[in-house]
Amino acid sequence: MHQNGYIFHFQQAAKAAYLTLRKELTDMNILIFGPNGSGKGTQGAVVQKKYGVPHIETGVIFRVNIKNGTELGQKAKGFIDRGELVPDAITVPMILNRLREADCKNGWLLDGFPRNLAQAEALGKALQDAGMKLDYVIEIVLDREIAKKRIMGRRLCATDNNHPNNIFIDAIKPAEKEGKPVCRVCGCDKLTARADDQDEAAIDKRHGIYYDTKTGTLAAANYFRTRVKILEVDGTPGVKEVSQALLAKLA
Repeated sequence: MHQNGYIFHFQQAAKAAYLTLRKELTDMNILIFGPNGSGKGTQGAVVQKKYGVPHIETGVIFRVNIKNGTELGQKAKGFIDRGELVPDAITVPMILNRLREADCKNGWLLDGFPRNLAQAEALGKALQDAGMKLDYVIEIVLDREIAKKRIMGRRLCATDNNHPNNIFIDAIKPAEKEGKPVCRVCGCDKLTARADDQDEAAIDKRHGIYYDTKTGTLAAANYFRTRVKILEVDGTPGVKEVSQALLAKLA
């Protein structure tokens, strides 16, 4: 065979190998778990950027369906307006509809559902019936007291709310000027705490649901342990270290 022919076939083989590898890397359907304060949303965004899969938050699904006036959205709104929980019979089909959209064809990362064992069972059955494979479950493991402190330690910069400051996290602790805490990014001397971040009762209630291993969110995560690969990541270190550990386990 002519040399150019060899080069052409080598290039084609290399391209095919790359596409196969790329497909293996991106064709992943993932659930992510982590308590409030664990940085779950941040790590979900890291996975989204690395693998190009959409980071799907269930709260957004509800808002989009209600805004667009879908049949499921209208049903959900009725329960929400009455201050009632939306039944799984509405929530699960709404989620499945989102997972069937075009941007999910190469995988997805679902965040915020299931929140309890019953929802895990309902979602697991629905995925199976729909022929959707769940590849990984990510669990960001964090001590409950540390998670609580991280929530209560958040401080907002008056100049830019995206400037991270937290009095309980060494890596992003506010700086100090003339004995007063200031934004570690821009030096703004107006740092405030959100009222809901200081509501210990509300935090304890949310964490009570999450850390419940019998019927709560951790029970939901445990439901999948015998069904899919669980990737446990220690959420104690800084954001960068947690991201590195998570991506290493996904590789």
